Amino acid sequence: MNMHDRDIIPIQPLTGERAAQLVAAPVLAQLPASVPTVAYRAPAAMDDKRWRAHTIGGRSYRIAQPVTFTPYASAKPCSARCRFCSESLIEKASAKPSSSLRPGSAYFDNLRAALRELAGLPISYSLSGLETTDDPEWMYQMLDALQRHAASSPVNDRVLYTNGSGLAHAAHGAALIERLAVFGLDWVELSRHHHHENINQSIMRFRPGVEVRQQGRFLTMLQRLTSRIPVKLVCIVQAGGVATAGDVLDYLGWARELGVEAVVFREFSQLDDSYKDNVTSRYIAGTRIPMADLLEQCLNQPEFAGRFGFEQVTEGYYFWNLVGHYRGMRVTFEASDYALMHRQHGSGNVYKLVFHANGNLCAGWNPERHILFSSAREEALIG
Repeated sequence: MNMHDRDIIPIQPLTGERAAQLVAAPVLAQLPASVPTVAYRAPAAMDDKRWRAHTIGGRSYRIAQPVTFTPYASAKPCSARCRFCSESLIEKASAKPSSSLRPGSAYFDNLRAALRELAGLPISYSLSGLETTDDPEWMYQMLDALQRHAASSPVNDRVLYTNGSGLAHAAHGAALIERLAVFGLDWVELSRHHHHENINQSIMRFRPGVEVRQQGRFLTMLQRLTSRIPVKLVCIVQAGGVATAGDVLDYLGWARELGVEAVVFREFSQLDDSYKDNVTSRYIAGTRIPMADLLEQCLNQPEFAGRFGFEQVTEGYYFWNLVGHYRGMRVTFEASDYALMHRQHGSGNVYKLVFHANGNLCAGWNPERHILFSSAREEALIG
């Protein structure tokens, strides 16, 4: 019997005392109705059932359950240049961000070596980075390696985060979707940050010739994808895009017409002072729409409030989300905090596993920090 992350995460009735202890406490206090339950995705420090001792690189680590493993996709520059992209944020302590690294000739040997270090540890696959589907050959080989690992070691969930570029490609999009379906994805989180093509393009800035930019190609791909794999549409809220309750209602109406069953609205992550000032960080600061404010706006709209039913709040290790149902769709409002993420990554406990193109398996997104194991025999090529 296959386990899933949801089988590990405890769900409790949300009492007033529990609500007051959550990261989302200020938001919950302002809601007009109570949320029935809380899902504790992040394990409590003393909950031994939610931590695994596992040896990596000859050293024992305390690893959260569930934990996701990401083979960071950086085979080529991303097909989109989203104005807010977190991969364009530069940490002051990082000479080479993972987005700048390209896989060398030993990449897949190194990936397999890193996976051997994780043998026996329950993990989930979280496929992200730049854009996984931009390089089909790299993606196929990566999936093969992950599938071989899963044949002998426990893997819970398998999720792809994508802008859909490769999936909408006229020549190979259908084959990519079929390969991902055979791989056994539990769902795909598909980014579309506005329901109008021109506004979405002003945000995502797909490169010339990328077919998914066109609304027609996107919709054709979405129909094909949803016939094979569950899909959650993801919209990052921002000034100039989806920014008001009216925008949220319009987006949800569009998604419902397309037959989409799940939509996620996300706020830009809160940044700390570990990042350099650059055009991306300034864009985030200048166009941020606080999720708490947007949610309050939505709940003040009778059209939304009368049809939205609260289901659950999730407490993650650096994020919170509020989940409910609206007109037959599952709708999530989510916010995250990179300062909290960095504190957790630096705590000595392992909350995240990322394999970077330089051969380092790290407990975080920086390819030069929190290194658990280094399998590289050659320096990754710099793109």
